[in-house]
Amino acid sequence: MSIKSVVRKTVKPVVGERGWQALRRVRQRTFGTPPAPPKKPTGVAAISDDLCKLATHFKTDKWGGHKYAQHYQRYLQHLKNAEFNLLEIGIGGYNRPGEGGASLRMWKHFFPNAQIHGMDIQDKSFVDEDRITTYIGDQSDPDSLLSIAEKIGRIDVIIDDGSHRSPHVITTFRTLFPLLSDGGIYAVEDTQSSYWPEWMGSEDLDSKDTSMGVLKQLVDGLNYEEFVDEDYEPSYFDRNIRAVHFFHNLVIIEKGVNAEGTNKKRVLKARYGTPSAKTS
Repeated sequence: MSIKSVVRKTVKPVVGERGWQALRRVRQRTFGTPPAPPKKPTGVAAISDDLCKLATHFKTDKWGGHKYAQHYQRYLQHLKNAEFNLLEIGIGGYNRPGEGGASLRMWKHFFPNAQIHGMDIQDKSFVDEDRITTYIGDQSDPDSLLSIAEKIGRIDVIIDDGSHRSPHVITTFRTLFPLLSDGGIYAVEDTQSSYWPEWMGSEDLDSKDTSMGVLKQLVDGLNYEEFVDEDYEPSYFDRNIRAVHFFHNLVIIEKGVNAEGTNKKRVLKARYGTPSAKTS
């Protein structure tokens, strides 16, 4: 039983109804009217903090068909209430009239202050609404990608859910990642197609020409400062990727300065020699 209930049951029988109402008026004049308890959110608002539930609600395969939403929840949670631009490549629905846009709506409700942008080779303008903007573009064409990026401006999150063909994925990554803001997130979905020759992939697990082949090379790039090849010139990606996370059919890349330094010359003394002592 609450303190308020105890006081009412104890005092009210003593002072009577009129006295009780008088005490209530004194309390209100002294302390003001107590605020009404906050209303619990309903509908979509009630699940807006849970990407898995939002994905289910909007019928996007980022949860159910795939298990991506749980990973996005982890790596994008820090942006929950931030103002930023998210670009998703591939809006869904193929060329079927009126279909697509499920994940864009999901992102909109999870990020209440973000601008959500979608690009597709088909016209998906029927998806446009407050904080959702779509563009027609071809992810295999760098000029098309650059044109859309220029319209958006600063881009903080990029999600490639487009054609899933390795050449398109690689072109998109190499074109757009340099434009991603520092601290931004770049995701590549449905990487299973990298292993399918029918989808411009390869059965050769060591192929460097597939989307997974290129993404796996990024892991070595994280450690470029440890290479003993003194003629090696670090690439833009070596110097600007600070983490790569691999999941089933999903890769999430964190952009940031990668320059922590190395102790290889101190440890590999036989290779590099002992630094000469200073002369007076």
